[in-house]
Amino acid sequence: MPRKTKRVAEHKEEENLNAHISGAGDVVQQYITDTLETNYMPYAMSVIMSRAIPEIDGFKPSHRKLLYTMYKMGLLNGGTIKSANIVGRTMQLNPHGDAPIYETMIRLARGNESLLHPYVQSKGNFGKSYSKNMAYAASRYTEAKLEPIAAELFADIDKDTVDFVPNYDNTMMEPTLLPVTFPSVLVNANTGIAVGMASSIASFNLEEICEATKMLIRDSEADISDVVKAPDFVGGGQIVYDEDKMKEILRTGRGSFKVRSKYIYDKPNNCIDVVEIPPTTTSEAIIDKIIEKVKAGTAREISDVRDETDKRGLKITIDLKRGTDPEKLMRKLFKSTPLEDSFSCNFNVLIAGVPRVLGVRDLLLEWIAFRTECVRRRVFFELSKAKDKLHLLEGLQSILLDIDKAIQIVRSTEEESEVVPNLMIGFGIDKIQAEYVAELKLRHLNREYILKRTADIEALRESIAEMEEILKSRAKISKIIVGELDNVIKKYKQPRKTEILYLSEKEEEAEANIEEVPDYPVHLFFTREGYFKKITPQSYRMSSDQKLKEGDEVVESFEATNNTELLFFTDQCQVYKAKASDFEDTKASVMGDFVASNLQMDPGELPVYMAITTDYKGYMLFFFENGKLAKVDLSAYETKTNRKKLIKAYCNKFPITAIHQIAEDGEFVLKSTAGRHLLLNTGAITPKTTKDTQGVAVMTFKKGHRLAEVHPFTEGEFVKPARYRTRSLPAAGALLSMEDSGEQMSLI
Repeated sequence: MPRKTKRVAEHKEEENLNAHISGAGDVVQQYITDTLETNYMPYAMSVIMSRAIPEIDGFKPSHRKLLYTMYKMGLLNGGTIKSANIVGRTMQLNPHGDAPIYETMIRLARGNESLLHPYVQSKGNFGKSYSKNMAYAASRYTEAKLEPIAAELFADIDKDTVDFVPNYDNTMMEPTLLPVTFPSVLVNANTGIAVGMASSIASFNLEEICEATKMLIRDSEADISDVVKAPDFVGGGQIVYDEDKMKEILRTGRGSFKVRSKYIYDKPNNCIDVVEIPPTTTSEAIIDKIIEKVKAGTAREISDVRDETDKRGLKITIDLKRGTDPEKLMRKLFKSTPLEDSFSCNFNVLIAGVPRVLGVRDLLLEWIAFRTECVRRRVFFELSKAKDKLHLLEGLQSILLDIDKAIQIVRSTEEESEVVPNLMIGFGIDKIQAEYVAELKLRHLNREYILKRTADIEALRESIAEMEEILKSRAKISKIIVGELDNVIKKYKQPRKTEILYLSEKEEEAEANIEEVPDYPVHLFFTREGYFKKITPQSYRMSSDQKLKEGDEVVESFEATNNTELLFFTDQCQVYKAKASDFEDTKASVMGDFVASNLQMDPGELPVYMAITTDYKGYMLFFFENGKLAKVDLSAYETKTNRKKLIKAYCNKFPITAIHQIAEDGEFVLKSTAGRHLLLNTGAITPKTTKDTQGVAVMTFKKGHRLAEVHPFTEGEFVKPARYRTRSLPAAGALLSMEDSGEQMSLI
C-alpha cells in the first residue's frame, strides 16, 4: 500500500474509533481550583497524615513500620543481623524502596548519634549526624537489632492496646500507633516538612519529661517549668538561656533559641578544640565558614582550622596566632559562624488525625490521655482472658465431684459428636466448658491434676474483681502509668548532655559589642540603579574612573570606615541594614555589588537611597509629592538586636519625591512642577520618632501640580534668597526672579 494511502486509512480508522468513544477528542474546560481540590489536596493530605508529621507516640509511619518489623523479627533479644535483611522485611509494610527505609534506620541508630535515646543498636559504619562527609556504609555491610529501651515501645502491644490495620496488600496487620510507656514524642527530636506545614520537635531529657508527666497526672494545672527548663540534645552544646523566650516555647510550642558549641582551650598547643556543636549544623559547615572569615580578613587571629574527628568523637581544632585571646575570638566566632546556631521549634503533632501545634504541657496531657486509653484496653483484654480462663476452670471443677461419671459418659456415647452434648447434660455445664473437658487427655483425668488446675480459682476471682475496679477508677489507671514512668526512669535515665548557659547583663553587653571586623578608611559609592562599591583609599588613588552600567550614575559618595552602618531605603517603604564590612573591598573598575541581591530584598524591590551612620545621630528627611515633609530621628532606625530589615521605614500613603540624611538642620530648595521654588529651613520642622509618620505640609500647589525636586541649598544659588523664604508654612513658594533665571528685562 502506498505511504499516503496508508496514512489516510489510519486517519479514517482513528476517526471511526473516536466516534464510538463518548467525548473523545473534546477539549474540556477545567478550573484550576477544581484541579487543586481533586488532585493536589489528596496528595497534600497524604503527605501530612502518612509521611511527614509525627503522631502522639512520637513516630512517623516510616519509623513505626521499621521498628514494628524489627520487633516481629525478634530483634529485642539475641544478636544483630544484617541491615539489608531488616530492610527487605520492612518492605512488606513500607513499599517505597530500600533506600528510604535504610535511611530511616540510620537516623534511629545509636551509631549515627541523631537521637538522645536511640531505638536501634548498630554495628558498623552508620555515619554521623554532625558530619555530611562521613557517609554511612551500605546495608549489606552493617548490622542492627533493637535497643533495650525499644521494649517500652511495644509493651503489651499484643493485648489490644492499640488498633491494627491491614498493610498495603492486605497480607498482614500493622499497628496504627505504638503503646509507648513514656512520652517519646518529646524525648527524641523529630523534624518533617509536609505540604503547607512542617514539624520541628526538640528533644528533652527523659527523666525531666517523665517527672513532668507524673506531676500533670497528679494535677493537670501543675507548673512544670521548674522540672522542664529547656531541651536536651544528643550532641550536647550549650543553650543560651532566655527565660521569657524559653517559657513561650514551652507554652506554645513555637519559637527559637540559640545553641552554642562547647570548646576547650589547649594552652600548651595554643589552639581551641570544639568538641560539641549545635544540632542544626555540621562540622564541615563550621569549618567552611571559619575559612571564609579568615580569607575575608575578619578572623586574622586564626592560623589554621581542621577537622580532627576520630573514634573518640567530634573535634574541630582551631590554631591561634600568638597573643590571641581565645575567649574574645570565640565570642566573635559565635556571632558570625554556625558555632552558635538557632533551633526553631514547631511542635506540630497529629492528634486523632488532626495536625496541632502544642506546647510541652498540652502535649504531655494528650499523651496521658493516649496512654490512659492504652492501659484501659490492656486491662479490659486481660480481664476478658481471665474471665474465659475462670469459666473453663469452673467447668473443670464441676467434674471433680465424679470423674468416673465423666469417663462413663464418654465411653457410653456411641457418636463422637454426641460427647459434648452428653457432658453438658450430665454435669450442667455449657458448650465451651464441655469442649474443654472433652479435650482433656486421658492421663489428666485424675484428682491430682484437676485439683492443681482449680487451686487458683479464688485468686483468679480476686484478680478479676481487682481489674474491674481498675476499669472503674481513673485514679488506679493513673497509678499504673506513674509506676511505668518510674520504671522507665530507673532503667534509662541519663544526665543532661546540653548545658543551660545563663548570661549576665555584662556578658550580654560584651557579646553585643564584639568588634566583628578590623576598621579602616574606605570610600563608599551608591548608584542610581542600586549598585554599591566599597573602595580603599589606596585602590581609589590608583584608579578613580568608575565603571558603571550603561545609563547609570553615582548619586552618593562618602568617605567612611569599614565599620560604618549602612541603611538602604527601598521603593517599597522598607529599610535594609548592613555594615560596610558586609561587602568585600573592590575597585572602581568593577560594576560593584547589586544591593537588592546581596541583601535578599523582596522580588521587584529596589534601593533608592543610602544613609550611613556610626552613632545614629541626626535626621532622615522624606519629601512627598503632595508637599509634605517627614523629619524622623535617625535613632528610630537603631535596634538592639541585629535585625536586618525594618518595615514601615517611611510613610507609604504618598509618592516619595526625595530622601535626604542630615547631621544637623539646614536649608533645602523645593521646586514644584509649576516652577515655583521654596527655600525651607528644616529647623522649622519638629522631628518625630515614628518612622512612618505622614509629616507636615510645607508647600502648597494649585490643582494638577506636585513637588518635583528637592536638593540642599548652596550659598550663591539665588541672588536674593529671601525672595524664596517664608515666615509661615505651608507656602506656595515663588517663581524664579529674572536674575536667578538668567533672563534680562527688554528695553522699551
